[in-house]
Amino acid sequence: MSSISTTTLSKTFQLKPANSSVLVDDSQTSPPDSLDPDTGFFTQDAPVFTSVFQQLVAYNGSNFNEVVPAVAQNWSISPNYENYTFTIRPGVRFSNGDNVTAATVWFSFVRAAYLGQAAGLSNYIELTINVTEYTNTGYAFPWGIRRAIQVATGLPAVTNSTVAAEALNNILSNFNPDNKTIQEVMSYPDQAYVVLGNMVFRTNLLEPYRFWLLDIAAWWGAVLDPSYIDSHGGVQGNTPDSYVNVNGAPGTGPYEIRSISPAFSTIVLTPNPYYWAIGKSNVPYVDKPPSIPYIVINFGLSHNERVETFAANEAQISYVSIPSFEQMYQAYDYKQYYGFNQIFKNLGYQPAVFFLAMNTQKFPTSIDDFRLAVVHAINYTEILDTLYGFNGTLLAQMYLGPISPQFPEFYNPGNLPLYTYNISLAEHYMNESGWQGGFYVLTPNGTILGNPKGYQLPPQVITYISPITPFESTELTIIQNGLSQIGLSVTLQGVTPAVRRSWTTPAETPNFVDLGWFPDWPDPIFQQMLPVVTTTSDLTAWMNVSKVNQIMQVLPFLSNLTEMIQFDKEVYNITYWYAPDAWLPNPVTYYFVQPYVEGFVYNEFAGYYYNTMYYNITG
Repeated sequence: MSSISTTTLSKTFQLKPANSSVLVDDSQTSPPDSLDPDTGFFTQDAPVFTSVFQQLVAYNGSNFNEVVPAVAQNWSISPNYENYTFTIRPGVRFSNGDNVTAATVWFSFVRAAYLGQAAGLSNYIELTINVTEYTNTGYAFPWGIRRAIQVATGLPAVTNSTVAAEALNNILSNFNPDNKTIQEVMSYPDQAYVVLGNMVFRTNLLEPYRFWLLDIAAWWGAVLDPSYIDSHGGVQGNTPDSYVNVNGAPGTGPYEIRSISPAFSTIVLTPNPYYWAIGKSNVPYVDKPPSIPYIVINFGLSHNERVETFAANEAQISYVSIPSFEQMYQAYDYKQYYGFNQIFKNLGYQPAVFFLAMNTQKFPTSIDDFRLAVVHAINYTEILDTLYGFNGTLLAQMYLGPISPQFPEFYNPGNLPLYTYNISLAEHYMNESGWQGGFYVLTPNGTILGNPKGYQLPPQVITYISPITPFESTELTIIQNGLSQIGLSVTLQGVTPAVRRSWTTPAETPNFVDLGWFPDWPDPIFQQMLPVVTTTSDLTAWMNVSKVNQIMQVLPFLSNLTEMIQFDKEVYNITYWYAPDAWLPNPVTYYFVQPYVEGFVYNEFAGYYYNTMYYNITG
């Protein structure tokens, strides 16, 4: 790969797009799972959601720890971080011309929770959805709304969840903000979401929470048009909107959906004719009106198609895996004029963790020393060099979870050493675990580890989510080889995502699973540490340590940073020696972008912004 020049080459001509009014994006290797921001939950949904829909606030470009105004022009926060009050920006309209008011925002937040889909549940539970109420009723009612309905209507909504659901179905499916009863429901003060005036909206949280604005800046905070929703099926509790899932809906963002091809293979976006930022000055950069009128997003193209269309300048944005970088550049028709780094955008590391999870509640991965043997039997350096090396540079980082280094205040506060490839140490732990578990293993050189009077441990299985990529296959093969050095015979087994979703208990979950976890919003504690070190999610390790559980009940909702870091350090130390996961490399995020595309801004939680992009075709 050293043959690829990464220096800037002298240009003898200026490359231009075939059509300056069109941008073609071929980078998304899979289609969206939904065009409804209250249902879609995959990263490939971001190009459409970020362009078409807006939230009260938006991430400040590439800075995911800061927000700027969007649908809300300003806001205030109570000293205890429980109450957030927003003033809605005047003149905001959906792409169909409908106006946005505080009632519109109330409808949108209630719908996001009440649909009961993963997007709403994962991001609002324990904040505006009471866990106990959800468990008891089966409905994701925003807290306090049942009382609001009962006060406004006289119906026994507090004691009868069926009555409450029927009433809320009726309110949301026939939403009229001028209706006196609906106004009373929306303005009831003691609930999660409150309308304080025509353009003033408040959120009241169940716990003090300093990261709330970062949560609602993502697409599950999208403002949706009640009139459009109601004319296309309305709202029913625990029921996705089949029409919006497939067709999308009007948004307040810079673009609107112009056309959708079957199976979401291509989606075309055009400018929102009613976009509120048109002609305005002092608009946050990520809110600016679009410069390129037509955005064509092709989803799920084959590897060869992505290489060919980018090489021929038919696509402006594309993607291939790291082992295919040389192929991508050698195929590029203009490589004599442009160096590799002029078409390659390295956007840094994601705030994510990748891991081989070990089920701590099933034998033999339930044995602490067994897990410690595994984490020291993986050749991390070989994985890095084989899969992430390019032109003398490693495009991945090693780290110590459960928090990624992109959250420096909370990452590994005790400076614990990384797990390293150490066969002698791994053999020590495997020997100890064999005596504890009454088994033995046989290493390649004939050494018995464990209790020779026990039974020989049978082959173990590492489960992955199908389809497996050549990249993942190579990584798992390296892990297999390392484990074989300490006598563990390992096979690989793929399962469908549907099977993965059935792992709701430790008994249903395999012993070893290859997984990754990306937080929904940039909260290193509530969104990254909590799911990995407790049983609150099905991330397969099922770590259940009483001291950690006690800490995690309070840690996400503390407002004192010093106290948070102290607890964080304690959880890190316990997790290190408990070793529920072997942490695998975190690769950089990157895209291939034509050299004349300017204004490419990337945010780890929103993706990139088509409206900030423009063509530099003058030199």
